Amino acid sequence: MRETRIVGTLSEILKEQWQWRKQILSLGLFDLKKISAGAVLGPLWFFAKPAVYILVFWFALEVGLRSADQTGSDVPYILWLMGGLIPWFYIQEILGTGINIFKRYSYLVTKIKFPLAGIPTIFSISTFVIQLGLVVALLVVYFLCGQPLDLYLLQLPVALVLMFVFFNMFSLVTSLLSAISKDFMNLMKTLSTPLFWLSGIIFNVYNLQLPLVELVLMLNPITFIVTMYRCAVYDKMWIWDKPEAIIGFVVVFVVTLLVTLVIYRRTHEEVADVL
Repeated sequence: MRETRIVGTLSEILKEQWQWRKQILSLGLFDLKKISAGAVLGPLWFFAKPAVYILVFWFALEVGLRSADQTGSDVPYILWLMGGLIPWFYIQEILGTGINIFKRYSYLVTKIKFPLAGIPTIFSISTFVIQLGLVVALLVVYFLCGQPLDLYLLQLPVALVLMFVFFNMFSLVTSLLSAISKDFMNLMKTLSTPLFWLSGIIFNVYNLQLPLVELVLMLNPITFIVTMYRCAVYDKMWIWDKPEAIIGFVVVFVVTLLVTLVIYRRTHEEVADVL
C-alpha cells in the first residue's frame, strides 16, 4: 500500500511538470530577465561574480599555495579548479534561494492554482541557464589551454542533467520543510558553507588516504557532480572508473527521492496555509 502511494505521488509530480511545462519554462526565463532588468551590462553580471571567484581562488591556490605542483598533471590547474567551482555556482543558488522557493513565489502558492512541485523547477531553470553559460566559458578556457576535443567531454551534459534533476528534487523537499519550519531553513543556510569545504571542490577527495573519510564524502552528491566535471575536462577518464562515487550518488539519490515523495504527499496541502 505504501509503495503504491509513493509511486502514485511520483506519477502525479511528473504529470504536473509535463502538463505545465510551457508555463514553468516561461516563468523561469522571465525570472532570469527580471533579475538582470535595469542593469546596463544586463546578463553579463551573471558571469561577473563567478569569474571573480575563479580568479581569486586560482591566485590563492595556484600562485599562493602552489597547489598545482601537487597534482602531477600536465593539464593546466585552472581546468581542475573550474571543474569544481562552476557546478558549485548552481548548487550554491539551490542551497540559498532554492531552499525557500515557496516564499519567493508565494503568489503562485496562495493566489494561483499552480502545481506546487513545478515551482522549484522555475527557479532551477533560471539558475540552470546561467550554469549553461558557465559551462560554455569552461569549454572556451579548455580549448584555449590546448586540450583536445574527445569523447570524455560527453560527460558534461550527463553531469548537467543529473545535477538539475537531483537538486531540483532537493529544492522541492527542502522548500516544503522550510515553509513548515523556519528552524529547518536556518539549518540549511548554516550547512551551505560546510558543504562547500567538504565536497572536494578545492581539494582532491581521492588522495586523502583516509578510507572512512573518503567513504563519507562519497555520500555527498556535490562530490559526485564535481568528479564528473573533472573527469571530462581534467582527469580524462570515465566516471565509472570511480565506482565509489557512482554508488554514493545512487544511494543518496534514491534516499532523497523517497524522502521527497513521502514529505510531499504529507505536507503539500499545508503549504498555502503556513505561507
